Amino acid sequence: MSKPLLALALSCAFAAHAAGPSTTFADVARHLQAPPPDARPMMRWWWFGPAVVKSELEREILAMKAGGIGGFEIQPVYPMELDDAARGIRNVPYLSPEFLDAVSFANRTGRANGMRVDMTLASGWPYGGPHVTVGEAAARLRQAVVDVPVGAASFALPAVMSGEQPIAAFVGSGVDPASLKLLQVQAGADGRAAIAPADAPRKVVVYIASRTGQQVKRAALGAEGFVLDHLSRKAVDHHLAAVAEPLMKAFGDAPPYAVFSDSLEVYNTDWTDDFAAEFKRRRGYDIVPHLPAVFTGQGPDAPALRRDWALTQTELVNERYLTPIDDWAKQHGTQFRSQTYGEPAVSLSSNRLVALPEGEGPQFREFSFTRLATSAGHLYGRPVISAETWTWLHSPAFAATPLDMKVEADRMLLQGVNQFIGHGWPYTPPGTIEPGYAFYAAAVFNDHNPWWNVMPQVTGYLTRMSWLMRQGEPANQVAVLLPNDDVYAALVPGKVSLSAEMHTHVTPALTAQILDAGQNLDYTDADAVLALGVRHPVLVLPHVTRLAPEVIDKLAAYVRGGGHIVAVGGAPSLAPGYRDAARVSAAVAAKAKALFASPNVRTVAHDDAVGAALQAVLAPDMKLSAQASDVGFVRRKLRDADIYFIANTSNRPVHAQASFAAVRKTAAWIDPDSGRMTAATLPASLDLAPYESRVLVLADALPSAPAPVAATTEIADLGRDWSLRFPGKAQAQRLAALRSWTDDEATRYFSGVATYEKDVELTAAQLRSSRLVLDFGPGTPLESAPKVPAGMRAMFDSPVREAAQVVVNGRLAGAVWHPPYAVDVTGFLQPGRNRIEVRVANLALNALAGHALPDYRLLSARFGQRFVPQDTALIAPQPAGLLGPVKLLGAGQ
Repeated sequence: MSKPLLALALSCAFAAHAAGPSTTFADVARHLQAPPPDARPMMRWWWFGPAVVKSELEREILAMKAGGIGGFEIQPVYPMELDDAARGIRNVPYLSPEFLDAVSFANRTGRANGMRVDMTLASGWPYGGPHVTVGEAAARLRQAVVDVPVGAASFALPAVMSGEQPIAAFVGSGVDPASLKLLQVQAGADGRAAIAPADAPRKVVVYIASRTGQQVKRAALGAEGFVLDHLSRKAVDHHLAAVAEPLMKAFGDAPPYAVFSDSLEVYNTDWTDDFAAEFKRRRGYDIVPHLPAVFTGQGPDAPALRRDWALTQTELVNERYLTPIDDWAKQHGTQFRSQTYGEPAVSLSSNRLVALPEGEGPQFREFSFTRLATSAGHLYGRPVISAETWTWLHSPAFAATPLDMKVEADRMLLQGVNQFIGHGWPYTPPGTIEPGYAFYAAAVFNDHNPWWNVMPQVTGYLTRMSWLMRQGEPANQVAVLLPNDDVYAALVPGKVSLSAEMHTHVTPALTAQILDAGQNLDYTDADAVLALGVRHPVLVLPHVTRLAPEVIDKLAAYVRGGGHIVAVGGAPSLAPGYRDAARVSAAVAAKAKALFASPNVRTVAHDDAVGAALQAVLAPDMKLSAQASDVGFVRRKLRDADIYFIANTSNRPVHAQASFAAVRKTAAWIDPDSGRMTAATLPASLDLAPYESRVLVLADALPSAPAPVAATTEIADLGRDWSLRFPGKAQAQRLAALRSWTDDEATRYFSGVATYEKDVELTAAQLRSSRLVLDFGPGTPLESAPKVPAGMRAMFDSPVREAAQVVVNGRLAGAVWHPPYAVDVTGFLQPGRNRIEVRVANLALNALAGHALPDYRLLSARFGQRFVPQDTALIAPQPAGLLGPVKLLGAGQ
């Protein structure tokens, strides 16, 4: 077997145990208790320096495995400390033999433990480094304006430096395109150029192919340098040869499951060396005479010209960055995982060029980069769609809780994500003061968190939901056409990003109208319509004015086949681009007029009328009697069942009746934490605690399941007289009433697990209930957002700060980490004396608040300031422990 084929076989071996999506619920039911491990969340593993040692690499890999984490993505980043021989810290250069040996060791160790191993094809982001010459660095077009006085016969040319090249010069009374004419320039040896004198002052406007100058963000030692030109095949090929090939050699015959490209943050890029020639070849006219219009946006043709200019950049990044890297990955027996949004201006359909689309961002009620990736996955047949999750979660670092994790993860699931990539896991050298390292812009999800004691339960929830959301097929009923051509036409030099500006069309109001009408949604775009048609029952056009005639033909066929269109603002009327625009615009208007004459096409003036228009043509997929905006859902369709993931995204309880469009014979609830099923009746009573989620399955046939039993009758009040024991302390504290342990000076900065103990006398009569629950209280919703500069958090104060394991009579009964804060203890209690232990874990933030923060002055002096820790002013002890009330509840007698 050739080496590439052997590599491919080994790479695929990780997923060999995982069959494709189930098509019947009987198959799903067999895996509810123990979902396949390939659905476990992964972690981005930051190697600082890089300065890692094999013993700690192995320890952290084993810790990930024990916590239910299914794999890791290696991401080398900036040094955190200077070399320290006494502590074994030695920063080695990126791609050095020592670094590559560590990569090889981590790959072998991870695979030996059944874990998925991914590798970023760079250090930091975007791709770049010391191998990138100025001639291969990210490029931009810059404008230089020279004032020419009255009667002047020459002028000083703008300085053109290494990596730059003059494109064209214009002369006129101002910088607006109408006043400018092309100027032929001959540079003299003195740096000046001759010009015919004039009796009025003028301006010479020179356009120069330049470089952005952007450096790799958060680079490791030896990985510093220019960000590469993502529109240049030469630059991309050079990077693959200089960086990717050595990395693959470190993996040997066991390549990574995937190679990764982070979000495209190539700031200010909008050009490449052969852009003018490529533009003429693709668009059929010369862009150079039109550069003033492109640059200024002035003149009636500027929007169409900018559309063509931006579209050309999309085509180039597709052909010269995404496609070559995906091809390279396949040739090396791996897959390309890509966050395909940002700048350069990649589109939704750019995701068709990568094996594993990935999203980022939990904004499920507004335009979302995550929904870009999931929609592309649904359209182009990518069944597993990942998302970078928990970026900036509950800043500062070590403030994030398991509940925070769930709150953001649920929003990802509602958008169609079914693979979590946690952001992330910081490598921490042995002997580092607790709680260890943290990435500058992220929460921390490693075993330095005291609440790691419930991480298996957290990852169990994430795994089960990820796996369920892979089964069957996506079933969103509404698609929104992303008006790429309209957005292209509004883009400006230095900020060419479809995803950054799409919110002007796909507004929060539009998204809310669709969701609150009882639907979920996908995006589509013109490329997808041309390649695939429209598969959703309803298509929404959000203020679309520019659309190619052939796309309108496809929409007409869709409507003739029974599809419905809801158009906001009116019919398209303009050609997408500049060439032959008058003729094409006339064709667009005529075709659109014929299309909009169909009774299946409805026009509404504003976004806030979309919901009513949808309800007129499409029954709600899920209809709630109340609080519709608080509850999200996503449906997966099997041959004989429909699976609904339903989440309360608010910090208040939800009480509503829910009805569903799917018509099946029977229904059942699936507990997301355990996979256990209980019978359901329709319409369903939806009683959700704050941030609670549930799964409802509607099926033609289901295995028998018990009826749910509510435990609401108080049997015993357990809110007083607990003992509290801290590790290393011989004497337990007696607590007449429950309160935060930070109230005591001695434990204010304690981070760890403390044990609450209580003996409870119960009679046989008290235990006669069919269900017994230990309830820790409802918690308290926060009325307003605390000051958190970035990211998100749960707007909720929990009664257990922050998570706990519950042990009854020496047996582990369960864990509490999200509402409802209750553990089923049926079968754990006995008549007479019962010992209850609650092992409560708080935040590592408290320990961090108790000591001085690191001083990075010398580190920055040596390596430059590569990071600034986020929001350190917010570091302070947080309430900790069991706060109550605590009650034993039973089902009504």
